[in-house]
Amino acid sequence: MVNRVKIGNDVELKDRLVAINRVTKVTKGGRTFTFAAIVVVGNENGIIGCGLGKAGEVTAAIAKGVEAAKKNLVKVPVLNGTVPHEAFAKFGGAKVLIMPASEGTGVVAGGAMRAVLESVGITDVLAKSKGSSNPHNLVKATIEALTSMRDPKTVAQNRGVSLTKVFRG
Repeated sequence: MVNRVKIGNDVELKDRLVAINRVTKVTKGGRTFTFAAIVVVGNENGIIGCGLGKAGEVTAAIAKGVEAAKKNLVKVPVLNGTVPHEAFAKFGGAKVLIMPASEGTGVVAGGAMRAVLESVGITDVLAKSKGSSNPHNLVKATIEALTSMRDPKTVAQNRGVSLTKVFRG
């Protein structure tokens, strides 16, 4: 259940560079260097997207990554600056565990996960990366975990109960 988001020109997306990789291709004329940039864009209010850009220069690779990220935006539930419930996701060799935290905890997460969580607007969260530390797969696993979360209002509607009963269990 992935909620794709269409955004007009009125929403301001902030981009963050997660990782940059220099790739070398050896030809008979010598070495050719290109760059691959993983970029995360978000409005810090529940909308996130990631993209990969490849180019001969770093700035061009980042610009391509931003454009790619804007094409696959998703909506994520954010509840009082944290996530609504625990979530676990896998993508490739990366495994990600995200847990809600009390106010004032901050973002306790590693590099690639931190960029995604801050871009989506989460201020208090506990996150653990297990398995591969490959930034490509970590970013995708984190976004998959965030999109698998359910908003408390929709849970209450689906169950046919009030919002307070959802939190009491």
